[in-house]
Amino acid sequence: MKRSTTLVAAGSFLALSTLPAMAQEKYALAVDTAYIFNTLLFLIGGFLVMWMAAGFAMLEAGLVRTKNVSMQCLKNIALYSIAGIMFWITGYNLMYTGVDGGFMGSFGPYSFDPVGGDALDAGYSTASDWFFQMVFCATTASIVSGTMAERIKLWAFLLFVVVLTGVLYPITGSWQWGAGWLSEMGFADFAGSTLVHSVGGWAALAGAIILGARKGKYGKNGQVFVMPGSSMPLATLGTFILWLGWFGFNGASQLAMGTIGDVTDVSRIFANTNMAAAGGVVVAIMLTQALYKKVDVTMALNGALAGLVSITAEPLAPSVLQSVLIGGAGGAIVVFAVPMLDKLKIDDVVGAIPVHLLAGIWGTLIVPLSNSDASYVTQLIGVAAIGTFTFTASTIVWYAIQLVIGLRVTEEDEALGLDKAEIGVEAYPEFGTGSQRL
Repeated sequence: MKRSTTLVAAGSFLALSTLPAMAQEKYALAVDTAYIFNTLLFLIGGFLVMWMAAGFAMLEAGLVRTKNVSMQCLKNIALYSIAGIMFWITGYNLMYTGVDGGFMGSFGPYSFDPVGGDALDAGYSTASDWFFQMVFCATTASIVSGTMAERIKLWAFLLFVVVLTGVLYPITGSWQWGAGWLSEMGFADFAGSTLVHSVGGWAALAGAIILGARKGKYGKNGQVFVMPGSSMPLATLGTFILWLGWFGFNGASQLAMGTIGDVTDVSRIFANTNMAAAGGVVVAIMLTQALYKKVDVTMALNGALAGLVSITAEPLAPSVLQSVLIGGAGGAIVVFAVPMLDKLKIDDVVGAIPVHLLAGIWGTLIVPLSNSDASYVTQLIGVAAIGTFTFTASTIVWYAIQLVIGLRVTEEDEALGLDKAEIGVEAYPEFGTGSQRL
């Protein structure tokens, strides 16, 4: 179960003081080795999850229209940077320091160990832990970016990212991973199906409802007009990058690699994560063939991501078959939820709400199937509490931003494309935008 302050080597100094000299040396070596490998797991997992920022950028760049590609690239590098700063300024302490069974930690910047220092009482370098937790925070913001693409103002979006990464995400995260009230109840979310993915999904849903659909997306008589993305190769590349990064996302959430048992569990998590994604792809392909007589590549890509989100709440306990089925159900959720959102006229450009919100809820609720320590009632309480808080708080923040600076670009700027209208840099200038569907 993911938590920041796991005392992997708790009591090591006390135990060391009671051993004979030779035994002390061996014990100290074992503690040092565990510290090194635990820290290494955080660092490797952290840079794999950081690489997911590139995956989100490429996925979104491929699924938006040509005239908005540069904007999505800018938003993704900006949100990652803002998340890092905000998580240092207050996010980490708000999520992990002094929660003590409550609803949030403390405000203020986080301090790392001094140069050459160690944190043997924790069992890993504090900076490695901060880095690993920070990239999860950035992932939450990435989810919002794709849903609201092609019509939101850049600075309105970035202002929301400041609040989401500095306050909203850390508060709900503290309820479980910071040893808050949900953790006390026995809520289980190993790597963040709800705490990361559904939080991002709830924030995106609130924003999409307030922002409204893209001009021309929905007709007066219920028609839905397809707005094809600019590049399926880019979207596919982004999906594979995310798939790769997920091994760090789930695997490193074991939080320890200093024993044979821990390494075995990390390996099992890798395998289950991979099989869930595969199940999501296969189910999405089969369903789209059956329903539409053609396989939809975007559904296959989102099927993979939904499978990954679904297994994230519990990637260790399930069998291989259970992992495939859990991921496959995630793929089915995408196929049925995308047209459902269109009927509700909720315009989700990249399908992030079905993938991250709905599959995240599914993955969290199904944890007790393989984890006997979890309860369906407690899982439901956790999902409902986090969803209610995040959706309500996000709605307030979105409305506040709308009142202060406005959320949506003008119709003229939307038709021209945000690459030209907002940032002045086109992704594909040699092709122009005159032929692009408005």
